[in-house]
Amino acid sequence: MRDTFEVRAHDAAGRIGELTVPRAGTTVETPALLPVINPNILTVEPAKLESTFGAEILITNSYIIRGDDDLAERALDEGLHEMLDFSGAIMTDSGSFQLAEYGEIDTSTTEILEFQRDIGSDIGTPVDVPTPPDVSREQAAADLETTRQALRDAEDVDVGDMLVNAPVQGATYPDLREQAGREAAASDLDVFPVGAVVPMMNSYRYDDMVDAVAAAKRGLDADCPVHLFGAGHPMMFALAVALGCDLFDSAAYALYARDGRYLTVSGTEQLDDLEYMPCACPVCHRHTPADLRAADADEQERLLAEHNLHVTFEELRRVKQAIRDGDLLELVEKRARGHPAMLDGYRAMLEHADQLEREDRASKGAFFGLSHESARRPEVRRHHDRLDRLAVPDSLLLSEYGTPSEHTYDEVWRVEPPFGPFPRALSETYPLTAELPDRTDEAAERAAADGVAALVAANPDADVTLAHDDWSADALARVPNGVELENLAGLGGDGNESE
Repeated sequence: MRDTFEVRAHDAAGRIGELTVPRAGTTVETPALLPVINPNILTVEPAKLESTFGAEILITNSYIIRGDDDLAERALDEGLHEMLDFSGAIMTDSGSFQLAEYGEIDTSTTEILEFQRDIGSDIGTPVDVPTPPDVSREQAAADLETTRQALRDAEDVDVGDMLVNAPVQGATYPDLREQAGREAAASDLDVFPVGAVVPMMNSYRYDDMVDAVAAAKRGLDADCPVHLFGAGHPMMFALAVALGCDLFDSAAYALYARDGRYLTVSGTEQLDDLEYMPCACPVCHRHTPADLRAADADEQERLLAEHNLHVTFEELRRVKQAIRDGDLLELVEKRARGHPAMLDGYRAMLEHADQLEREDRASKGAFFGLSHESARRPEVRRHHDRLDRLAVPDSLLLSEYGTPSEHTYDEVWRVEPPFGPFPRALSETYPLTAELPDRTDEAAERAAADGVAALVAANPDADVTLAHDDWSADALARVPNGVELENLAGLGGDGNESE
């Protein structure tokens, strides 16, 4: 068991955790954002990141520092914390990004980790190979072997009390990602970044990003803090956290500001296109878009970067509260409606509902059925899986309406899309207290029919009747042949039934 990471609350695969960083003498609450600091261009001073935005951890590039004689001398003499004027935890990258961009770098894992240790980094990174999407399987496997060797080399370096990252690579091959996660978790290393996802996010391939993270998580242990390398746009935090990511880093707040771009939780706007500030952060409260357009370039960049940070940290706080409240998946669904690519990501996440269900809380806030995707949520899957635990009478009516005033059945249970059948005594238990639309969609009916099929499969000798409210033919085709069907359409609760 790793003693540096402890989960305090969870919802779906998302969790609020505490990452203890011994060298910094601090504990970072996760999910956490690590703003990227370029030591040559401080768009927002690290001290302000800490005092104004509450940043507990940041990331900078040790390879850039090492390659600049003045910066390297200062870092070795003063230490990173003094040089950057930041008292929280500092993670350093190794040059792997430069390796991916330019094809070669002039350092090794041993050399760069020793340098990171010597300049006072709290979390160091080996030189792994970030394999981009869509390469051949042979290249992905060969690159992964190089990364394996980097992790082995990292284990042999005397890093003192500096934590060390164990990147999980594998491109777009889920089995390689899972294998890499399992091998990383078996190492003595401490933090587990899922690497090389930036090209997927830059091209809005959020579904591929989801599959890569889900595969890595299958290999990693529950006590492994997971870092999604290069992910810092607020619109994807809820989705990534629900998959089990704990740390995020990005220079987007600064890079976008340099290009006159304004972050929101549903996308990115151009400052030139804004007539109003759709935000209540201090920057947007005190300035109009015209004010920012009239500012000199440096001031405009700084103010936009500060807005971008405000909206980013606000979203992380919102995600944490959703975990506490037990409605993280509701937040994911809301964010998914902000962009078609995010909807692809949400639908891809639901393909891993079984995996999420294993970590999801059994009881939490109200389940809101917001779309046909809600029928695929892990709570629905869990209900279906647990139907075989229920005692079923010889003769059973499953009804979408109340209990008939006169009937000959041993018991009458409710059946409600998307969950399917359940005894009325469970009506006040989660998730059967769900808030659902009156106009049931076909996906919910199909899911409910699957629930009926699961109940019948577990109780083949029971005599089951399904009284449904005009379900679709596709849903009814999923109901086992031995179930008697009654269509309640048109009855409308005419008083002949009671709850």
